[in-house]
Amino acid sequence: MTDSLTHFNDQNRAKMVDVTDKAVTHRVATATGQISMHPATLQRIHDSQIKKGDVLAVAQVAGIMAAKQTSNLIPMCHLIPLTGVDIHFSDNNTDTITVDVLVKTKHVTGVEIEALLAVQVTLLTIYDMCKAIDRGMLISDIHLVEKDGGKSGHFVYHDTPES
Repeated sequence: MTDSLTHFNDQNRAKMVDVTDKAVTHRVATATGQISMHPATLQRIHDSQIKKGDVLAVAQVAGIMAAKQTSNLIPMCHLIPLTGVDIHFSDNNTDTITVDVLVKTKHVTGVEIEALLAVQVTLLTIYDMCKAIDRGMLISDIHLVEKDGGKSGHFVYHDTPES
C-alpha cells in the first residue's frame, strides 16, 4: 500500500484526483457478493412465483444501471465511459444466490467501484423484490475479486487481507 493520500489538496480538504496525464488503457474489474434467504424464497424465484416479476432479470438491469451511475453516487469517483457490464447469477439450489459482475472500460482510471456498486445494487434489488415474503435475507461477502489495467497492475483477491 502507498502512504501518500491522493484525495486531499494542499489545505487537507477532499479533492477528486487529477487523472489528466494518465494513459488510456484497457481496465477490467470483477466483484462478487451473495444473498442468503429461506429455501422457499429461492424456490419461488426459480419458479417465477414472485409477485413483482422476474427477480433476476430486474436485478440484472438494476446492476447495470448502477454501474453506469457510480460517479453520481460515490463523490470522488470519476465519470467513466463503460465499454461493458456483465452480470451472472449462480445459486446453491438451497438458500443462496451469488452475483458476479464484470465491468470493462478503456480509460484513465479503473472500474473497481463500478463493479462493487453493481453487485450491491443487484443484491439489494433481489432483496427488494422478495422482501414481502422474506425480510430476513442476508447480503454478505461483497468484495473485489480481480482487477487489471493501469499503473497499479493486476490484483487478485485472497482470503487474507493484503499487508
